Amino acid sequence: MLPIVLAALVGFVPLAACHISIFHPSMYGFNVTDQFSYDNRPVAPLINYTFDQWWFHGHLGFPPNEGDFFELPAGQKATTELACNKGATSFFASSDGGDIRDPNDPNNPCPGSPISEFHTTGIDDVKGCALAIAYNDNVTAIQPEDFTVFSVNQTCVWTRFTDFSVPARMPPCPEGGCTCAFFWIHSPDSGSEQNYMNGFKCNVTGSTSNVALAKPQVPRRCGADPDFQKLDAVPGNCTYGAKQPFYWFQAEVNNMFEGTFAPPFYNDLYDFIDGAQNDIFQDSYVGSIPTPGPNQTTLPVLAQNLPNGPSSTSASAPSSTSSNGPSPSTSTVPSPSKFPIIKQCRSPSSSLSKREDQSAPSFHRLLFGLPKRRRQLDTTNLWSPFPF
Repeated sequence: MLPIVLAALVGFVPLAACHISIFHPSMYGFNVTDQFSYDNRPVAPLINYTFDQWWFHGHLGFPPNEGDFFELPAGQKATTELACNKGATSFFASSDGGDIRDPNDPNNPCPGSPISEFHTTGIDDVKGCALAIAYNDNVTAIQPEDFTVFSVNQTCVWTRFTDFSVPARMPPCPEGGCTCAFFWIHSPDSGSEQNYMNGFKCNVTGSTSNVALAKPQVPRRCGADPDFQKLDAVPGNCTYGAKQPFYWFQAEVNNMFEGTFAPPFYNDLYDFIDGAQNDIFQDSYVGSIPTPGPNQTTLPVLAQNLPNGPSSTSASAPSSTSSNGPSPSTSTVPSPSKFPIIKQCRSPSSSLSKREDQSAPSFHRLLFGLPKRRRQLDTTNLWSPFPF
């Protein structure tokens, strides 16, 4: 009887119209028409999911059409479209709801919705997004540790048109292209413990280098974090060079284990600078990179061939100021007042979009029987380890 009841719930619970995804024909899942037993739109958040559910958003069986690639011009900016609905992008023709773009505010990622629907309280509360790449066109062979973050926009997801700077030394992709993914984790001030991942086929253009990317390592919390009484950065605790994306708060295959109210962010807190990640190559540093740790005083030395590198040869340290106020990106940043507060995009009782409603059972728990983990901040291991 219970499965019948749950099936009925699936039919009557309204789907949230918001959250955010990258949209492009090169996406896995861009052309999805099949119905899932749960909300698996590209914009749906990923939380407490099994690996098959969160990896590539469960869309590996829905590849893009042959020949659809997202181009990454080496040394230039790649402009993405981020939105709460495909109908708010240039690709509205294949959206069920048609064109919902706001002609008076074309850079609005969520027309007709308050900014809380893309999980921020304002421009100072956005925490950044990342693009990562794997030099493999066989998507079924790619593992989480194969992705390398190559570009970060610290003011993402504030605008629909969002620029990601591509490192000038990106090598060419194999004949079948590369595989990329969009990653985002939002501020805990406006939503629950949600991850976002959308995979897509990509290709580096205008490449002038054949130096391969270094093996990516797990990022470490090392920047100033005044919310947790860390007023100064600890550069020795940073992961330098190529870094993996964050895989956080899923039922399995995580590489980050921060607590509920201390999510990892794509900004200075984890030494992800705003823009191209120019130190991700095998020859980016002189010699070996010292093992990071809270008491490490030796920093790696950048090779002189790093484009736009610092005047000194020491690796640049993360900012010692708060990571809560990222520097503006190259995209036009509209005023928060431009986003009209017309309607809410979530169900008023949605436990996935309202942190204050954690006492209610999540819809995902009803469907899959997976308990929502209510992890508390553990200051003994948050910085792995990072002493107070």
